Amino acid sequence: MRTGEVSRRTRETDVYVKVNLDGSGASDVVTGVGFLDHMLVSLATHSLIDITAKASGDLTHHTVEDVAICLGEAILEALGDARGISRFGWAIVPMDCSLAFAALDLARRPYVKVNLKLRGKKVEDMPCENILHFLESLAMALRANVHVWVEYGSNDHHKVEAAFKALALSLRHAVSVDPRRRGVPSSKGVI
Repeated sequence: MRTGEVSRRTRETDVYVKVNLDGSGASDVVTGVGFLDHMLVSLATHSLIDITAKASGDLTHHTVEDVAICLGEAILEALGDARGISRFGWAIVPMDCSLAFAALDLARRPYVKVNLKLRGKKVEDMPCENILHFLESLAMALRANVHVWVEYGSNDHHKVEAAFKALALSLRHAVSVDPRRRGVPSSKGVI
């Protein structure tokens, strides 16, 4: 079973994240940030990665950032040497008025490009800048090349949810084991 478990305790936060890449999409998430909880549950549901995330923190920004770091590190730990994985993932997700795209490469060369076309300052209880920061921090901690963008939409909640669902489906494909793959998915022989 491919699992990863990360704890992070600082003066600002106390975070615990556990993942199972071969799960069923189960989630047990309590971060103190309602919209973040909603997005993590959606991420688990659609990636089929079981996610446990428990967090407390002094400020929303610190909690969001440290949960993203722990989630990325836990997935990276669960991937191990990446032997047999598909490596790449991509998805297009419609959600009501919104259409979102995600593409990623688990090549351990971090890069992130995000454009959610958000118009407001907050989505529910989460500042928009923290939504972007979550995706950036996740990509850096996972050491992945991540591109997420919204083509259009009139509702910020739906734009973000479509983006997270697209990311989830991309992750689901990228971490999946390809039965034909021998070794790591790289012509270099290492990722």
